[in-house]
Amino acid sequence: MSIARWASIPLRLIVGFGFMEHGFAKLYKGPDAFAAILHALAVPAPHLMAWASILIELFGGLAILLGAFVSLVSLPMAALLLVAIFTVHLPYGFSSIKLIAVTAAGAQFGPPGYECDLLYLACLVALVLGGSGPLAIDGFLRKWRNTGHS
Repeated sequence: MSIARWASIPLRLIVGFGFMEHGFAKLYKGPDAFAAILHALAVPAPHLMAWASILIELFGGLAILLGAFVSLVSLPMAALLLVAIFTVHLPYGFSSIKLIAVTAAGAQFGPPGYECDLLYLACLVALVLGGSGPLAIDGFLRKWRNTGHS
């Protein structure tokens, strides 16, 4: 048994947790606050898109974390990342960490570039192409279907 088959586990954990964290942050601050940001970015139907983004991040993140329907949920998750890259992060360049200064209050950073979004996209592509790996619901469903249960 190859250890390489376990490589998808850390990808699922970080991508799933990361997306869920972003969804919970938007929910905690209030969907209206995120809708106002989307409105400022000229996103159509900002309230609908705010809720769609939050739900994709929460449920898509959970699905990735559990290895469930990875190929299906990766599409709207990738779409969110691409929108974030082209509407927010692209003008700030590649790097996601821009140290401006270190003061008595701590480190101060500039706006993040698109680096982290590309990392998330790469992880989603790796999970779709390489499979969700062991301990994934997708694998349990595949085994269940192959044993004659439809």
